[in-house]
Amino acid sequence: MPAKTLVECLSKAPQLDVICLGDMMLDRFVYGSVSRISPEAPVPVVKHLRTTEMPGGAGNVARNAASLGLKTILIGAVGDDSEGRALADLVGAIEGIESDLVAMRGRPTTLKTRFVASGQQLLRLDSETTEWIDDTTEDTIVATLQTGRETASAILISDYAKGGVTARLVQAAIDSARDRQATVIVDPKGSDYAKYGAVDIIKPNAHELSVVTELPTEADSEIEAALARAFELCDANAFVVTRAAKGMTYCTRGSAPVHRQGEARDVFDVSGAGDTSLAALGLGLAAGGSLDDAVSLALIASGIAVGKAGTAAVGADEVRERLIDRKRGSDGAQNLPDLLATIGAWRDAGLSIGFTNGCFDILHPGHLKVLEEARSRCGRLVVGLNSDASVKRLKGPTRPINDEAARARVLTGLTAVDAVVLFEQDTPAELIDAIKPDLLVKGGDYTIDKIVGADTVLARGGAVHIVPTLDGHSTTSTLSRASKEQT
Repeated sequence: MPAKTLVECLSKAPQLDVICLGDMMLDRFVYGSVSRISPEAPVPVVKHLRTTEMPGGAGNVARNAASLGLKTILIGAVGDDSEGRALADLVGAIEGIESDLVAMRGRPTTLKTRFVASGQQLLRLDSETTEWIDDTTEDTIVATLQTGRETASAILISDYAKGGVTARLVQAAIDSARDRQATVIVDPKGSDYAKYGAVDIIKPNAHELSVVTELPTEADSEIEAALARAFELCDANAFVVTRAAKGMTYCTRGSAPVHRQGEARDVFDVSGAGDTSLAALGLGLAAGGSLDDAVSLALIASGIAVGKAGTAAVGADEVRERLIDRKRGSDGAQNLPDLLATIGAWRDAGLSIGFTNGCFDILHPGHLKVLEEARSRCGRLVVGLNSDASVKRLKGPTRPINDEAARARVLTGLTAVDAVVLFEQDTPAELIDAIKPDLLVKGGDYTIDKIVGADTVLARGGAVHIVPTLDGHSTTSTLSRASKEQT
């Protein structure tokens, strides 16, 4: 979405309504400690410490949507039992969720009980049925979707194959969304994606995509082939595939797949991470973002979720903080769209943006002086880095000594540098126009009228600062000394 930041999506959340529909379940966590093996069988003896319960399935999607700031309407079926009542009470206690839960007689509420010790799951016990909800319950849910939900900007369907997501309910959601141009996203289960009809987005994980297409989904090329097959099997307009540590891949019908890397995170518990990514996707699209923006939010939110215990909810403040503090570090240069989103988050947090540029072929004290002085004068420092082709045109065919990937990686490892972006042109003029820095810094014996982009920055009310050259330190002089020593 042009000129819109991911932080702006988050700020819009309190004005947006979303519907969460699907399989309801209760997640129970039994925590204990293990110090010995049972004498009766080779199994650990768990000393019970505490038990906690929280909404799972569509309930956890709603919990995450509300935590991200969305006004959330939860619709689904539970059993007429103690677990169903506990689930209703839990959902009712969450601020931002309005629930329409139908209690179905004779049907047990899905209960997942996880036994955890020392941060590790020892066992999961499932109590459930996978029979379809009855016609009366289905009629009630369809009627709820059709009346009084005109303000919802997205409908998030969570299918766990427990019988609560029928083809008729999916079609009712599509029909309900069509009139108000809302987005319908399905987190699928099973091998029949045709039952989801012409939904906007289906969001499987890589394994689920492999099952439905009967194709491998490890490498990027395999994901691409599987997506082509998936489009043949259903009428969905787009797919978003979650790929654990490999990030996500998304594809709109008729377009090439786009692969997005996630941020490296310590994984503590993956329970509910798919629910978190579904809620974040819904937020991004409901707020008017592009699919790429929504995927960016989902990557960040799910990355936070896996660092938490249990079916954890991720809050808007956590995502906002991650956006503000985002830095590539050893990963190297950012692409410009990602960088602009990050800069937007920094600005929303009241941080000024500084910019400097160069080849930075062989890093020396003169470079460090410019970077450190630039960083001391701004909230965040962005470095524009000449590409290899650009360096060759400027410095000659023997340069650069270090390629652009190596130069970017070294720069992003410096504490003074908050982001690096490559540019192919001979000057950074276009980059400066896009970034709109508050401060432009250049090293050397320049005058302001000779600095590319100075007029642009000054016209916007920004400042230009020149750092004097540090005598005896330049890439050219370093290379010259090295050449003389070799001879």
